[in-house]
Amino acid sequence: MGGCVFCQIVAGEVPAFRVADEPDGVAFLDTRPVFKGHVLVVPRTHLVILTDLPAADLSGYFGLVQRLAAAVESGLGAGGTFVAMNNRVSQSVAHLHTHVVPRTKGDGLRGFFWPRTRYADDAEAASHAERVAAALA
Repeated sequence: MGGCVFCQIVAGEVPAFRVADEPDGVAFLDTRPVFKGHVLVVPRTHLVILTDLPAADLSGYFGLVQRLAAAVESGLGAGGTFVAMNNRVSQSVAHLHTHVVPRTKGDGLRGFFWPRTRYADDAEAASHAERVAAALA
């Protein structure tokens, strides 16, 4: 995709601080990190959302994400990592990408980036669970 900045990074047309360049994906520093060392992992091919990733490529891609989570933690002396992905909504670049964010105790990041809610009761929770399970079948 000619206009996709992540495709341009993969192709070497746009500079980036690369962390990994492998057949299963490319990883580079986010230019607007949540915390320094925030890495983005992208597949080499242009895909927009997780469900576009072929099943045969899942283990390679998420194996790379898993190895980067360990590398961010050990390489930066982080206490852990936050690994996240948006699909369409809040996706600043329409190319599948996974965030690997270094975390330390007391870093100020509180849970998720969005407000939390509650189910009105167990029946409402069960209804949502049933709808997702039915869509999965």
